[in-house]
Amino acid sequence: MAVYGSIDGERRRRDLAELIQRTGEISIEEARDRFAVSAMTIRRDLEALELEGVVKRVRGGAVGAPAPRSYDERLATRAAAKRAVAKKSLALVPTRGAVSFDASTTVNALAEMLVDRHELLVCTNSIQTFETLTRMGGPQAHLTGGAHEPATGSLVGPIANAGARLIHTLTFFTSADAFSPAEGTSEASLAEAEVKRHLAAAAERTVLCLDSSKLGKRSTGMALETGDISTLITELAPEDPRLDPYRDHLDVL
Repeated sequence: MAVYGSIDGERRRRDLAELIQRTGEISIEEARDRFAVSAMTIRRDLEALELEGVVKRVRGGAVGAPAPRSYDERLATRAAAKRAVAKKSLALVPTRGAVSFDASTTVNALAEMLVDRHELLVCTNSIQTFETLTRMGGPQAHLTGGAHEPATGSLVGPIANAGARLIHTLTFFTSADAFSPAEGTSEASLAEAEVKRHLAAAAERTVLCLDSSKLGKRSTGMALETGDISTLITELAPEDPRLDPYRDHLDVL
């Protein structure tokens, strides 16, 4: 028996989101019966909630969207792999000109290796990376500005998006929560995904610095299309078969 009768869409979506967050998941059939609407209506509701970053759609229903992990939590995860990725990425960092760095811990590991790049300008939306660069006294560091996102420690929002486009850069170095050839990169934070699109748009090329645990996965907010990425760098050997699905789309290092 349906718990809800005819109610407005906004309230239904709010109640649906609260139910998913409380129970962890829901099927389309269960939501259809509970809210007394069609399966198509539930699919549209779930699509809208996914765009808001509240839920993640899966086959036959939806689950609660993963919350962005804190900077410290990400810093402690697969640290050795991230350092290996950063070391390989260093060869692609120019000695002068301008580049942009995202707010990932992988790219921050790269920033720590730039102590001798005094003629380089680095634009970033990461407070941590900005502090790393200014503390070293290496490249000139420039913050995009923006609103501080407590969950990730990065700067996001309209001001960050505008700041990301103010400097034309040679290369945008970025990581991601997930990457698949068909869907590109994705992030747990929709706001973070948006800033990355702006940073990529201002760069001549984009280098994806990614530890291999992110390959073949999907997160909540779509960020960059695979065609927007020039090079993929992981800690794996370039000939590793796990990289085979990516070779037809971009350079693999």
